[in-house]
Amino acid sequence: MPLWLWCLLFAFYSLYCWWIIGYGGAKWVEGWRSFFLVEWFALDWNAEQIRMYMLLIWLASLVYFILGVIKPDLRSF
Repeated sequence: MPLWLWCLLFAFYSLYCWWIIGYGGAKWVEGWRSFFLVEWFALDWNAEQIRMYMLLIWLASLVYFILGVIKPDLRSF
């Protein structure tokens, strides 16, 4: 995968995480929508739990993104 696509995909994912964490997305996603937009096991989570989960997943994705920038062989899904 080319570097520009790798960066673009991470930028879009970061915008999604930013919306969930900081701009009320977690409150909107709460309930049945979390099944489709977060994970299947987030059905009965409240907004704060969804925000914490997304923060942790985004941080793990950031580490994976940096590793993919440094070592192109790791750029896969």
